[in-house]
Amino acid sequence: MGHTATAEAGSEGLTVREHRLGNGLRVVLSEDHLTPVAAVCLWYDVGSRHEVEGRTGLAHLFEHLMFQGSGQVKDNGHFELVQGAGGSLNGTTSWERTNYFETMPTHQLELALWLEADRMGSLLLALDQKNLDNQRAVVKNERRQRYDNVPYGTAFEKIFRLAYPEGHPYRHTPIGSMDDLEAASLEDAQQFFRTYYAPNNAVLSIVGDIDPDRTLAWVEKYFGSIPSYDGKPEPRNGALPDVMGEQLREVIEENVPARALMASYRLPEDGTRACDAADLALTILGGGESSRLYNRLVRRDRTAVTAGFGLLRLVGAPSVAWLDVKTSGDVEVPVIEAAVDEELARFAAEGPTEEEMERAQAQLEREWLDRLGTVAGRADELCRYAVLFGDPKLALTAVDRVLEVTADEVQEIAKARLRPDNRAVLVYEPVAGEEEAGEEEAGEEEAAEAEAAETTDENEESAK
Repeated sequence: MGHTATAEAGSEGLTVREHRLGNGLRVVLSEDHLTPVAAVCLWYDVGSRHEVEGRTGLAHLFEHLMFQGSGQVKDNGHFELVQGAGGSLNGTTSWERTNYFETMPTHQLELALWLEADRMGSLLLALDQKNLDNQRAVVKNERRQRYDNVPYGTAFEKIFRLAYPEGHPYRHTPIGSMDDLEAASLEDAQQFFRTYYAPNNAVLSIVGDIDPDRTLAWVEKYFGSIPSYDGKPEPRNGALPDVMGEQLREVIEENVPARALMASYRLPEDGTRACDAADLALTILGGGESSRLYNRLVRRDRTAVTAGFGLLRLVGAPSVAWLDVKTSGDVEVPVIEAAVDEELARFAAEGPTEEEMERAQAQLEREWLDRLGTVAGRADELCRYAVLFGDPKLALTAVDRVLEVTADEVQEIAKARLRPDNRAVLVYEPVAGEEEAGEEEAGEEEAAEAEAAETTDENEESAK
């Protein structure tokens, strides 16, 4: 092992050991012999924020391509080998990372490591025009099914375009656009892989019923010879002013089942105490059926059927508070919006009660415990803190920082950020139901894409 650094940390009996291979791959180990399983999680430091204009969606496209064969594994062999060994697997893409993960019986851990190393080191041997076209069709079909052709499906995409300025790296969502997906060439895909799917741009965490020395020997055996890559460009700067300075608004008339008010507020970056305070504020205001907005809109006024307020934590740009309210019956959106503003203003003026603070902190603590309570969840958290914050051990103490936040800090962040001049708003107004344009006469191209996607969709959904 080239350069090795070892560190240990503990939290409630959990340990973390970190090593680094000569090619730059960071390896994080955490033993847990409670059950005879092991989780493998591999985070690549690449997401949609690393994409360039005109080539959006490549990070998410590779989430699919990575399951379509590599140098020694053909076609859907990754699914077949993992599931045949009694394991489960998946992959996801966000603005800031792409991850791949397996949970295996302990005696099949070596297989999972070999599979991940094979596609990191030799995916380009299997990446041809046929595979690219096949998975491009899968992603386009996914976009139609999960975004374009479902009620409110493109809301997140619309609000990010509204809230982030032109050219901002977080303005587009990971799914990408149809035009950009169609325009991506085989050379584009090959260069994207060379740039971002290198060992020195990744963190590998292995958690569970493992022998650390034997596990590290396997990691060195399978990953150690993969060359590093030094040509990765720095991600574009995503910094923005603390507040938008105005209210941005878009009214959308679509075939949706109910009127809706959706809004995003600009909040502090993840990893800051202010972001933890914002998380507590949103939990009190809209985190579940005991929250202020749910009690006001759904239980008391009965003007809404759902009301939620949550936090999307981001590191390279301001985090996002996401408000989502669906109206009840014929209630108009201005009625909902006035009630929301009234509750936010009251919270900013009075702050949270002691009981609300205790309940919100307990809720976030429970969510943290849930994530660390499984080997797969812990592996993912260790990767997250290693990639985004440089230290996997921070995962074991994250809740401490939330529990240290005071009620005054929660009130202050609400007063400073949860204001009408710091939000982007979507208003959904239903229109009479109509068949989607072209639905009855699907073009030959769309039919071909759906047919090409069918087999892969089935395999992917069986894992997801």
